[in-house]
Amino acid sequence: MGYEMAFASSGDLAAKEETFAELAPGVYALTAEGDPNVGAIEGPDFVVCFEARATPVAARRWLGRLRERTDKPVRYLVLSHYHAVRVLGASAFGAAEIIAHTETKRLIAERGREDWASEFARMPRLFEDPDSIPGLTWPTLTFTDRMVIPLGGDRELVLVHCGRGHTAGDIVAWLPHERILFAGDLVEAQAALYTGDAFHTEWASSTLDNVQGLGAEVLVGGRGAVAAGADAVFAAIAQSRHFLDELRRTVGAAHAARGTLKDAFQAAHDALAPEFGGWPIFEHCLPFNVQRYWDELDGIDWPRIWTAERDREVWAALKDS
Repeated sequence: MGYEMAFASSGDLAAKEETFAELAPGVYALTAEGDPNVGAIEGPDFVVCFEARATPVAARRWLGRLRERTDKPVRYLVLSHYHAVRVLGASAFGAAEIIAHTETKRLIAERGREDWASEFARMPRLFEDPDSIPGLTWPTLTFTDRMVIPLGGDRELVLVHCGRGHTAGDIVAWLPHERILFAGDLVEAQAALYTGDAFHTEWASSTLDNVQGLGAEVLVGGRGAVAAGADAVFAAIAQSRHFLDELRRTVGAAHAARGTLKDAFQAAHDALAPEFGGWPIFEHCLPFNVQRYWDELDGIDWPRIWTAERDREVWAALKDS
C-alpha cells in the first residue's frame, strides 16, 4: 500500500466553515468542520473560556463571535491540555487566570517548544499569523483532581481530571446544572482521535468510564459536531472507545507476533479506515498513534517528545512507501 500525500495536515489549506451555537443560556460553542472546538460559559459578571486556539489572531476571531453575545470580561481561560493548537492563542483573552492540570504545566515546561514546532509543521493552516504568538502559554492556576468555579445561584463549572488519556493532564469542564460537558480531546464526535501522547489503556477504560459517568446530555468534543442528547453523547464516547480498542487490538497483535511497526500500521489502517477514514485528521494522526502505542507495548510509559524531525521520520517510515 502506498501513500503519496502531503505530510500530516500540511496540505489541508481550505478554510473551514465555523458554526456558533448557544447550547443553553450563556453557554456557547464554536465548531469548525473538524478543526479544534472552543467554548465559553457566562458567569454573573465574567466569562470562562475553554481552549485558546493556536494563535492570538485565531483566538480574536472566536472572541469577536462571542462579543456579539456578551461583553463580560474573560476572568478564566481553561486549557484542557498542553497541545499548541489549544493554548498558544491565550494572550488574546486577557484572562485574569489561566487554568490547567498540574501535569499540563509540567508538559509545557518539558516539551512545549518542541510541540509548538511539531504542530506548526503538521497543521500550518491553524496557525493564523504565527508571529502574533508571544511565547509559550503558562497556567497561573493548576489543580490535580477537581476545581469548582461558582457561576452564581445554583450554577457552577466543575473542572475534572478523569484520568490519563489523550495526554497525562487532560481535564473536562462540566456544567451539572445544564448537563453540558466540554470534553476536550478525550472524546471526538465523528472525528478521528489523535493518540500520539496518549495512555491508551487507561483512556479506553477508566478515563472514558469517568467521562461517561458524569451523565452529560450535551457534549462538545475536541473536534466534530456538538453531540446533543443523551444518545448522541453515549455514541460519541462509544465511538472514541471503539477507535482506541481497535487501535490497541491491531497494533497489539502485530507487536505480539513480533511483526514490524509497518505491519502494525497496515493492520490498524485496514481495521479503522472503513469506519473512520473519511473523518477529519484520520490519515494525519494514524502514524503517530501507532508509534505511540507501539512504544507503550515496548514499556515506554511516559510519551517520547515529538519534534518536527521525529514527526517526519515516523511519517516517512509508515506513509511514504
